[in-house]
Amino acid sequence: METPPELKAAAGETTDITITNREYEDESVIAVDFGPTGETPTVDVVDDTAIVIVGDEQFEFAVPDDADDVTVNGGVLTISG
Repeated sequence: METPPELKAAAGETTDITITNREYEDESVIAVDFGPTGETPTVDVVDDTAIVIVGDEQFEFAVPDDADDVTVNGGVLTISG
């Protein structure tokens, strides 16, 4: 599964955001750590768009077609499919 370009762009603008891609036999996982903001990210999925809010910042991206789940756990955004 490919990382959404909007998340890649956000990570390119700051060193605080770290993106990790993992490929397993039956699953792909993208994990996005927004760094030491002191804020817990939240995510809402509306139709095919995910909206992530971290403190004062908002990130929107199209959910990849092969994603089954978009969640936040332990302050890390996880896209899996």
